[in-house]
Order: sequence, then structure tokens, then C-alpha cells
Amino acid sequence: MRLMPCANFFRTLQLISFYILLIIPLWSVAQSYPQKSVKVIVTNPAGGSSDIMARILAQKLGDLWKQTVVVENRAGAAGSIGMVYAASQPADGYTFLFGAQGSTIVSPLLSKVPYDMARDFTPVALIATGPSILMVNAAAPYRTVADLIAAAKNQSGGINFGSGGVGTAAHLGAEMFNSFAGIQTVHVPYKGGIAAINDLAAGQIQFQFTDAAPVMSFIKSGKLRALAVTTSKRFPLLPDVPTFVESGLTNFVAVNSWGVFLPGGASKEIVQDLAASIRKVMLDPEIIRRFSEMGFEAQNSTVEEYRAFLAAENSRYSKLIRENRIKGE
Repeated sequence: MRLMPCANFFRTLQLISFYILLIIPLWSVAQSYPQKSVKVIVTNPAGGSSDIMARILAQKLGDLWKQTVVVENRAGAAGSIGMVYAASQPADGYTFLFGAQGSTIVSPLLSKVPYDMARDFTPVALIATGPSILMVNAAAPYRTVADLIAAAKNQSGGINFGSGGVGTAAHLGAEMFNSFAGIQTVHVPYKGGIAAINDLAAGQIQFQFTDAAPVMSFIKSGKLRALAVTTSKRFPLLPDVPTFVESGLTNFVAVNSWGVFLPGGASKEIVQDLAASIRKVMLDPEIIRRFSEMGFEAQNSTVEEYRAFLAAENSRYSKLIRENRIKGE
């Protein structure tokens, strides 16, 4: 057997090594996203609507990707703590925000916040929409929206309402109610909507605007009473509860929304990859069913559709806040 000269042998090894170094990066790029665990930031405490929906989404994405998807709650300061934390994460697709309407749309319109939605975040997908419900303690004398309005006008000390903090959807809902009804009520901000709901059930506050998910058990147990919903049509989970339009406040129509955002600077490829995965799982009948049971409509948007939705919502709420002189605290 003829042996290869030593120089030729080493030259061949060099060429092989060179081509391996060329191939490895191309192979890595070709691998499907994601290649490691992913983190979802929720700006609300555990147990609320945002947290529940985020965990359902995380489970489905984990099943699709065959990767661990971890939900991390960063609550406080009406969502600002979580928003700032999410904005500071690498824009590599391995951390994304499950953003509620309060933090992503309302708060920046009501007051100065320590983040900039246009600069610090990249919209990816609309996940869900749903109504707000005006809730009171079941032992309270208020049985209609008119009863609550009359009480606010007649009580010298006024009545109060709770929310998960300044700028949350619950806060804006109550301020809209004040404006449309021509009343003044006192805002009692909490560190999360669940804490406010518990105090409402305990009789510590008089009313609250909230999503359906965290209050359905209180309604069924007879601790809380729903007076009206903010949608234009009656809410399927509470068919006996009138809309605000039916209750005499003809212009009071609004929906809550939730969506996914990446930190600012995410590449177009990462945005589209994440969006494609989300669209795939949002078609899952189980997600649609579970969201519906909570009182939300599962959405399946493109990146462009979500950006258009955000632009329209920002314009609508900006006009509403400006014309009704609604102020953050």
C-alpha cells in the first residue's frame, strides 16, 4: 500500500477543517427556532387573566417546539416593572412579553412611563380580546348601573373602585364610566387585579372593572354581582347581564386585548418565526375552547394585522382620553 506523503496529508486535513468551519455556521442557522428554552414575561401577578392565558400559550408553544417555555411574573407599578424588565432582555427571540392592554396601550397614553412602546418593543401577534365587566359586592344595594350612578351622586363622601394600578384596563374602564355617567369616584390602586377583586368580595371597595376569568367563581358563589359589560352585544358567559348601551350609556363600548411583543431590535426573521409558531398554536381547538370558557376570543393575526390593530386602538383611546379629560394618577 502506497502511503500519502506527510505534506499532502496535512494539507488534506487543513482543507477538511476549513470546510467544516464553513458548514457549521450554516448548519446552525438552518436549525429550527428555538434551540433552547424560552421565557415569557407577564406583567401581572399569577392567577389573573394575563397569567392564565400566557400559561396556556406557553404550554402549546412548548409542545410545538419540544422546548421548555417558562412563564415569569414581574408584577407591580401598573405593569411598568415587568415592561421595563422585558424591554431590557436580549432581542434574540428567547424572551418575549405577553402584554395586556393596560401596559401596552393605556398607560403610555395616561401618564409618563419608563418605557417607549415604539422603541423598546416589537409587536408580534394579537392573542385575545374580551370585555370588561362592572362588578359590585353581591351584598351591596346596587342592582343596576343606574343604582351605582345614583349612589355616586348622592353619597357626600363618594364611592370608590379598585384596580390593578394606575393605567390598567380596569382603571381606564372606571374612569370612562365616571366620564360617561357624569360622576366622580375614588380610585384605590392595588398591586394586582386579584387583590382588588378579593377586597371587593370582602366589601372593602364598592366596584371594579375586571375581566371575566378571575371573577366567574365569585359570581357563581354569590359573592359578587355583575352589573354590565363593555361590549356592544351581551356576553355569552353572562347572558343575563346587560351591556352599558342597554343600561343607558350609549357610547360606552370597549374591549380588552392581549398580545405578544419581542424586545425592540428583534430581527425580521425572529419576529416572523415567532409569529408563525403563534399562529399555528392559536388555531388549536383546545386554546380556542379554553379561552372561550374564560370569556375571551382567541385571535390569529399576522404581524402586520397586529400593528394595524395597535395603531387603531391607540388612536381610539387617545381620542377618548383627550376628549373626556381622563388623567392618570
